Amino acid sequence: MKRYLIYIASVAVVLASLSACGKSYDEKKRISESARRQDLRQDSLALKIATVPTMDCLPLFVAVDDSMFAKAGVDVRLKRRNAQIDCDTLIRGRHVEGIVSDLMRTERLKRRGLALRYITATNAYWQMIANRRARVKEVAQLADKMVAITRFSATDYLAEIAIKAAKPKYDVFQVQINDVNLRLKMLINNEMDAAVLTEPQATTARLYKNPVLTDSRDQHLDLGVVAFREACWKDKHRQAQVETFVKVYNQACDSINKNGVQHYAAVISKYMGADDKTIQALPKLQYRHAQPPQPHDVEVARKRWK
Repeated sequence: MKRYLIYIASVAVVLASLSACGKSYDEKKRISESARRQDLRQDSLALKIATVPTMDCLPLFVAVDDSMFAKAGVDVRLKRRNAQIDCDTLIRGRHVEGIVSDLMRTERLKRRGLALRYITATNAYWQMIANRRARVKEVAQLADKMVAITRFSATDYLAEIAIKAAKPKYDVFQVQINDVNLRLKMLINNEMDAAVLTEPQATTARLYKNPVLTDSRDQHLDLGVVAFREACWKDKHRQAQVETFVKVYNQACDSINKNGVQHYAAVISKYMGADDKTIQALPKLQYRHAQPPQPHDVEVARKRWK
């Protein structure tokens, strides 16, 4: 009888334990689901911007990393991608409100029905850089060779006008490599004869003694932009966020101009993956306060898609 009572007591303890575990699991599941819903809600209310690991995004990276946006009372979340085409997907799918891009891409997006408003031009520029082993010193020598670009962007546009002007004897093959870091690696690893790159990837390529064939600054074109969906101005919450974004963006530009880009080496390394040699070799870059792109630059991009 005594053993029977002990057995009954043991079973009761086990059942109680299982019941407690069950409740604990259910409770944890409810808390986890509640936290997930809260995170989704906060993300939906945040101002989300698609970026790539390039120097034209530095004011945003600095403002996020130094909590400048947070201190100003706006929740800005960066959706970091390595290819502009992935940023296009985000803004077309309404997953982000803003995008750091170039006029060739944004004007194409607008022509395909996406309403965008330009907040500011950026200091982005692009260089066509040849593989030093290809023994190419000028664009005309790229005949029957491969140039890494990304379609529907400043890179393929600048490559096209340079090739057209140089009139090489044979075709130049423009190969679509969307990932900006992969484009650089393929140049360095001798898989491409040339590539169109912006900073900091262009600086890395130059450090490997690869010659610069063209520079977009010689074309007197400023094609880099930050754009937001037009829908932001139909919502008071979004509009207020964008207005605060502009103020903080300007503050970040002032800080970079005052301290120099090398002062933000940790930010550049964190968000762009650049090594120390590249960061130290970066040219002096000036960041302007938010101002819309010049009408001439916009018109050049519009004509491309007519």
